[in-house]
Amino acid sequence: MAILFDCDGVLADSEVLAHEIETRVLAEIGLAYDNAEFRERFTGLSYPAFFEALERDGLTRLGRSIRAEIEPAMHARYLAAMQEQLQEVPGALSCISRLRHKKAIASSSTSQALELKLRKLQMWDHFAPHIYCAEHVARSKPAPDIFLHAAAALAVRPEECLVLEDSVNGIAAAVGAGMRVWGFRGGGHMDEAGGKRLIATGAERLIADWTEAAALIRALE
Repeated sequence: MAILFDCDGVLADSEVLAHEIETRVLAEIGLAYDNAEFRERFTGLSYPAFFEALERDGLTRLGRSIRAEIEPAMHARYLAAMQEQLQEVPGALSCISRLRHKKAIASSSTSQALELKLRKLQMWDHFAPHIYCAEHVARSKPAPDIFLHAAAALAVRPEECLVLEDSVNGIAAAVGAGMRVWGFRGGGHMDEAGGKRLIATGAERLIADWTEAAALIRALE
């Protein structure tokens, strides 16, 4: 059996920082979102897909292209936040350092951002070389490609994989790959409604935090 991990919101408590930065930059140009709507639509998307969706919103709601305004500002603020404020989701490092299963990262992040986060949180060496991102596949989540890619690299069948995910897009990708998937609620961005969306999308169960995740994973051994 292999365990495949999303990074943002599961290992790194980065989604809450990213959402704060992204919604602030968008509000500054006149594009406001309800927080729940923003999380549901955009969490788990690759960077290209995220900015393409925002560009469509800018054209529809503001009548102009916005990508050149928002992308550099978001990137600069996000990089600073990752370097200065990023923390692990509590208990993540302790759990993964004890795992005896095959494991991999399967993230929608860029390779550069993913390496920055995992090295800062001292998780890189626990997964390398099995660290995969949107740049490794043709289609990002909610397509199943990244999970299938990770399973192939680990030499395991999809049905032998368990995925831990915090986003609707990620759950849909894992379900599409034919894998078991648990919805993870331990990240700072998650709320009760978010958990319900994960179940509705196909998560087998919800996991409150890494204490619960560690106990359930040990029961699989």
